Amino acid sequence: MNGNAEKERCNDDFSLILTLRQTDPFYEKKKKLLHARGFDPEVQVLFTRSSASLNDTLKVLVEAARIIHLDEDELYFARVNANHPENIYSSRNELEALNSILSLINISLNNAAHKKMDILEMLRDATLDMIREFGERNGEELLIEKRACLAEDLLLQWAKDRGLKTKLQIAHVKGAGRGALAVNDLKVGDTALEIPVSIIISEEVVYESEMFHILKELEGLSPETMLLLWSMIERYNSESKFKIFFDTLPETFNTGLSFGIEALTTLEGTLLFEEIIQAKEHLRMQYDALCPLLCNKHPDMFQPELYTWDRFLWACELWYSNSMKVVFPDGKLKTCLVPVAGLLNHSLCPHIIHYGRVDSASKALKFSLSRPCREGEQCYLSYGKFSSSHLITFYGFMPRGENIYDVIPLDIDAPQTDDFGNCHESEWTAHMVQGTWLSSNHELFNYGLPPPLLNYLRATLNDSKLPTETFVDTENEMAVLETLRSIFNPMLEGLSVLVNGQRENLEWDVKLALEFKDLQIRIISSVLASCSAGLEMLQCLELKETMNAAATSEDN
Repeated sequence: MNGNAEKERCNDDFSLILTLRQTDPFYEKKKKLLHARGFDPEVQVLFTRSSASLNDTLKVLVEAARIIHLDEDELYFARVNANHPENIYSSRNELEALNSILSLINISLNNAAHKKMDILEMLRDATLDMIREFGERNGEELLIEKRACLAEDLLLQWAKDRGLKTKLQIAHVKGAGRGALAVNDLKVGDTALEIPVSIIISEEVVYESEMFHILKELEGLSPETMLLLWSMIERYNSESKFKIFFDTLPETFNTGLSFGIEALTTLEGTLLFEEIIQAKEHLRMQYDALCPLLCNKHPDMFQPELYTWDRFLWACELWYSNSMKVVFPDGKLKTCLVPVAGLLNHSLCPHIIHYGRVDSASKALKFSLSRPCREGEQCYLSYGKFSSSHLITFYGFMPRGENIYDVIPLDIDAPQTDDFGNCHESEWTAHMVQGTWLSSNHELFNYGLPPPLLNYLRATLNDSKLPTETFVDTENEMAVLETLRSIFNPMLEGLSVLVNGQRENLEWDVKLALEFKDLQIRIISSVLASCSAGLEMLQCLELKETMNAAATSEDN
């Protein structure tokens, strides 16, 4: 997003400009959505000294910024949420939009004439208030089990001795294991954590190790796989420079990759079952192709007792759940373990969104806040735009709150219409649904369901002869909803439910499996309920049309 301040007719007024970049991978889709909201790709918003006018105008700017910062999933469901009172698409999107405006204001403050400083400062304060209020509405409650963590305190001291700077402390948090708490009140833009490159574990540690001369001879072996093999032995190296870090790691990570037979049986028929099975099959093939060969050829370096399947799986879980993608000053993107940063938990409304680029001046990885964090509050990180199935498989938890990335993909052919009802090759190559409770539009011809999916089915069932503005073919509409029911009814029938009273004393993996299964049942049930409600509305419409036609006939 580009932005700048421009001089207006009145010297006391000015404008801020948001620009949708043409390099945006979803430029055309966002451009259409901006037009539907009355914006051009270059959004120019005029501000005046009036505080009332300023707040109203800021809301307009935020609405445009939200669209500019939509990701693919948010964009797919965007039109079904068009009637939301605040047009909020997700917590991530809201924080991205507000922080982009804040950045634009700060740039303008550095370049503004003195007489415009007060307006910009008012605008900045109003934006900060919006960020703070949004965080307070969407933040998570904190239940601390204990603050004293000996191993983690040793890790913090080890890191501080090597240049780490932090405004966080480690604690054990109920239901989340370890977490990081703010030592004092932190503001937007404050750096909560600054980690020197010297303690980041990247592929360089392998290149400097004794095993590299062996690994480099293996064709097609990625740096990530080399790091995985390195960590399997480094974990037990009493002289490792990272010994204190490895000492803080758990004996088991309890991710979906460690699910037992009962948990997997519970998941049959769900997306998570397929994801875990495919991931474990891939890892097993990788292990069988690597470890026995290395242990047989180089037993002194790759000791068989250290390179078992269980220890390989532990290393995989370590790297899946704790690694980060980091861009170094030379521009190279590397998969790394970042001591201390790995202790921050994930949230759908995180304090830290942007990280992962080493500052070339300080040679440190900085974690700056996108929303305030009060003293004693848990400081959350965003692990990424992940579904609950992905987070369970590779991290071992389900996030709290409504995750917009919890979708059910549909295996249907590419559509022939776009999400505005125009009959040409669609921009959408895949379709999906999410829980319809997330939708703000359950009216006739919307039903809380995604417009791209509805328009695809309308065109398919009507030989692509689709009205461009209204959908008055009730027979075709009913066929659309009945088609969706025929897809989702079998899904629901294949998922049995275990009542809450039967869930006590279950193993951790079975409980987590049931929690995900409940979510999938809830999504499918909501889609079926929306279809049923839509069919009732269409039947009422059809009855009304029949009665009107009869009345007209009698009048004639």
